[in-house]
Amino acid sequence: MPSRLFILILSGIIFFFACSAKEKHSFTEEGWRAAVEATQAADLYASNRTEKRFFAPWMAMPDKNFFDVAGWKLFTRTDYTKAEKDFLPKVIPHAARRIAQTQKDFILWVGHNTFLIRIDGEYWITDPMFSPRAMVPERRTPPGISLEEVNLLTKAPNIIITHNHYDHLDRASMEKLPWESRVFVPMGLKAYVRQMNKPRVAELAWWQQIDLGGGVKLSCLPAQHWSMRIGQGRNTTLWAAFLLITPKATFFFGGDSGYFKGFREIGKLYPGIDFAFMATTAYHPRWFMHYQHMDVPEAVQAFEDLGAKFFIPTQWGTFHLGSNPPGLPGLDLARHIKDNALDPERFKIMDIGQILEF
Repeated sequence: MPSRLFILILSGIIFFFACSAKEKHSFTEEGWRAAVEATQAADLYASNRTEKRFFAPWMAMPDKNFFDVAGWKLFTRTDYTKAEKDFLPKVIPHAARRIAQTQKDFILWVGHNTFLIRIDGEYWITDPMFSPRAMVPERRTPPGISLEEVNLLTKAPNIIITHNHYDHLDRASMEKLPWESRVFVPMGLKAYVRQMNKPRVAELAWWQQIDLGGGVKLSCLPAQHWSMRIGQGRNTTLWAAFLLITPKATFFFGGDSGYFKGFREIGKLYPGIDFAFMATTAYHPRWFMHYQHMDVPEAVQAFEDLGAKFFIPTQWGTFHLGSNPPGLPGLDLARHIKDNALDPERFKIMDIGQILEF
């Protein structure tokens, strides 16, 4: 009897690994692009929620399970050069001191998807992550400014949260930011974030826009991703991109997303985007990551779809989340710009702690 049970278990494991291998070998870039083109733009506006789950109505996310993850971790091999493995963005020190020396509006890269933006005296922070770990993955580069220094700059920052993954919604960082902060989150996260010493939380659905006064508006927009966290089941909270419109500049915060027709639609609806913050993270292996993460060519295509002026790569150089080394996207983007004769002035590959004045 034990031997029969062992055989059944072993057969099940082999079956699931075989399914993972089938998906790996059936993936092609051409097939993936054809699948994207086959989607309907009208579905971007369709209902995105059942009684228990959110979903992308234009394209279902492929089911993934433990065996798919194990197949990626144990049986997918990608070779990288030493330079690719070792490369990381520079870290520029003394950000608070340098901020004190400028009166201009600016963008500062704190690290990963965390940016500090000052415009007309107001401060905005995206996906604040200052902790040494994103649950398990350890930081490879320190934050470009400390939480304590941020709190000295502003007593009431505006915080944008794109989704609930640990590298984007960090409880320790949120709890240490000022109580007076205004926080903007996708659907399903309001009650959870209010437990983080943040009573002023606004919850938004896709395509919803709120007027914040003084010519400032914030729109919540679709993205192609997913959500899950301990205590929050898969896709029980929404994920999103955000568009911040101000009298001086317009900022698109892409959060995490695979490539989809939504970028074209957003570009049509919101012409004149100045800065597009585009995720370049964890895109290897492609057979596993293609739905939820763009590689560099896709991120550049999404940027062109948006019609934005400047591309700012995000979520690289801080955590090792996919197979690719954390610094590889920075190198890949520089190579792509050169190989395709793109205008390098439109691409702002920032260093951590760098201040980009505008």
